Amino acid sequence: MGLLSFFTKEIAMDLGTANTIIIHNDRVVVDEPSIVAIERSSGKVIAVGKRAQMMHGKTHENIKTIRPLRDGVIADFQAAEAMMREMIRMIPDNKSIFPQSLKMVISIPSGITEVEERAVKDSAEQAGAKEVRLIHEPMAAAIGIGIDVLEPTGNMIVDIGGGTCEIAVIALGGIVTNESIRIAGDDFNADIEEYMKKQHNINIGERTAERVKIEVGAAITDLENPPADYAVHGRDMLTGIPKEVKVNYAEIAHCLDKSISKIEAAILHALEMTPPELSADIFRTGIYLAGGGSMLRGLDKRISAKTKLPVHVAEDPLRAVARGTGIALKNFDKFPFLIK
Repeated sequence: MGLLSFFTKEIAMDLGTANTIIIHNDRVVVDEPSIVAIERSSGKVIAVGKRAQMMHGKTHENIKTIRPLRDGVIADFQAAEAMMREMIRMIPDNKSIFPQSLKMVISIPSGITEVEERAVKDSAEQAGAKEVRLIHEPMAAAIGIGIDVLEPTGNMIVDIGGGTCEIAVIALGGIVTNESIRIAGDDFNADIEEYMKKQHNINIGERTAERVKIEVGAAITDLENPPADYAVHGRDMLTGIPKEVKVNYAEIAHCLDKSISKIEAAILHALEMTPPELSADIFRTGIYLAGGGSMLRGLDKRISAKTKLPVHVAEDPLRAVARGTGIALKNFDKFPFLIK
């Protein structure tokens, strides 16, 4: 085993719409935005991750930035493959004298089709993986939070990522009830962009909308510790001149209301579909929130008020899925829910 592991590199990858996290030897070695910058004329990869994100929305005609994943699935096969290959190269202690074969576990949304599943596997294989298994994101999130998923107890996980919101009831190592909707962090950003146009006559980009969401994003209008107003910079739609507008959290809570309501409706639908015995368990254990979207201020209180259930936000929600994928990698052949 020791000799085999010398020639095999085992990595767990949370291939997200917004961020990709890689775990190697039980620690996070890569945590980068899922974006790649490519030179149009030659097709050469110029930058990946943070460096590519800094270029996003600021490129000239010979450079294009691509987000290879949309709504949790691969939208651009070649860009996804290039991004995965470059991110695997970022792993430290990657300088082995001998060529190492890659063994990977990758997290995927629970609502994707077989064709989309195949695209993830093919991209990983093209990026150099010899052995690939897949794990559904809510299952990985549950493991990452510290829930014993093999127990005969029902647990509800809501994983709000960049492209999808995954809602699942898990028991006995399987997903009993599953609801996957394509409303998540990217939609929050789009709502903010739209609101700034309509309400303040200012055009802002994707990165600025993301910044607004992080600084003053909220799900409810009466927060206990409200964030300070945030100055947003963009282009005035009437004059075309750069402009600054100050926004507060209550405005953003109002503009995100419609998208959050859709997530609430999906949670209620998943609860309706849950077998009664598992519903009894969920009444005791509550709902667990993971993913970057769960960090939105007041979201836990809003969901709790809607469902009348206790809502717990994971300790490090951004990395819950990645941590769970890393644990699944250690139990490569033991866990029944790893998709071959």
